[in-house]
Amino acid sequence: MRSVINVSNIIRNSFINTPFSANIHTKSKIPISEIIRNRLKKGSFPFLANDNIADHLLPGEIDALEIEIKDKVQDLLNSMVLDTENDHNTRDTAARISRMYLYEIFKGRYQPPPKITDFPNAKKFDDIYTVGPITVRSTCSHHLVPITGHCWIGVKPSDRVIGLSKFNRLVDWVMARPQIQEEAVVMLADTIENLIKPKGLAVILKAQHNCMSWRGVKDNNTNMITSVMRGNFRDDSSSHQELMKILRGQGF
Repeated sequence: MRSVINVSNIIRNSFINTPFSANIHTKSKIPISEIIRNRLKKGSFPFLANDNIADHLLPGEIDALEIEIKDKVQDLLNSMVLDTENDHNTRDTAARISRMYLYEIFKGRYQPPPKITDFPNAKKFDDIYTVGPITVRSTCSHHLVPITGHCWIGVKPSDRVIGLSKFNRLVDWVMARPQIQEEAVVMLADTIENLIKPKGLAVILKAQHNCMSWRGVKDNNTNMITSVMRGNFRDDSSSHQELMKILRGQGF
């Protein structure tokens, strides 16, 4: 029998919605970001750069955030002495940036996790399977510039399995937020491990950081590789060697 796993039940803190509508917030003189921030602080919910806060947003608040962010970005563009009123290229840039951050590159903070359907490991498959290379797009939390690369996932299954495409969805959701690579790979491994509790799990991320290629040393050839090995892949050297042999065949 298959079941649908709600990933948010694994990673979220419990939250009880307040009884009033978010529409009241949009008419308030208090910025919607401050209202959300105060709610998170009051409930002792974390809201670091790579935390997901979707469970703590009321209906309509993401739309109000979009308007507030657009206005703040416009202030930034004005402070950079850009004539957005007369420049057709930047006239709507503030609105585009606001939508981009909320619904695309930072969607892992504001959107709920994907619904994941798991299946019983009916044939008791206990060999290694791998998925990759999966395209990775993330953002450096130090400079808010892109991190791009590829991820490989290795699994030695236990009682449950998930569809291969679901790994891609999980990678996309976890990576779509500002963070550092060392924390991202651990967060992804935690999410997968909690979902299927495999006998062995490997998550390897190889990426280039634009905070190195656009600025600073301006090195376009350096990759950062981070890996998390758990279960059999960490404790059994033969399983580890078999995994790495398979991954090399996938271009790692």
